[in-house]
Amino acid sequence: MKQTILARRYAKALFAVGKENDAYEAYNDILQGVAGLYTSNPEVADALTNPLYPVDVREKVMAGIIGSAKIDKIPANFLNLLVEKKRAEILPDIAEAFKIMVDEEKNVSHGMVTSAVELSDELQAKVKAALEKLTGKQVELSTSVDPSLIGGIVAKVGDLVLDGSIKTQLAGLKDSIKGRE
Repeated sequence: MKQTILARRYAKALFAVGKENDAYEAYNDILQGVAGLYTSNPEVADALTNPLYPVDVREKVMAGIIGSAKIDKIPANFLNLLVEKKRAEILPDIAEAFKIMVDEEKNVSHGMVTSAVELSDELQAKVKAALEKLTGKQVELSTSVDPSLIGGIVAKVGDLVLDGSIKTQLAGLKDSIKGRE
């Protein structure tokens, strides 16, 4: 829990600077890229966080990443600060918290639609439009297929869950029949 709070504080600080400079979207791209590198390559994560390596060696590794990615001065200083303060291990958490802040700033929500069969593009567009109308935000949808639903869909956007699956309707019917006995 402490790491999440700490990650949010770091993300909030960088977001404030990014918003002030009107560059928070560029900072988000940089953070997501570096966090992706960190999580996809265990060697990079080890080189940045292993206490067996001296701090100056870890700083050189980060400098190499910054140099090869041609990262701007402010996010570069931020990434160097994480290594200097021995906080590089929370880089993925910071990137996630930062992305949430960017989405809130842009009024974007992420939604998940699960259906019994693959949805057509037209139907996905209709579901997306309905969810945007309900939430008042732009919705980015991801979809999945779960044949156990039998039919219908389950849509989740933030805390909002709309369950129109036949599986749930049958379970409700079963409970109501049991209640009469």
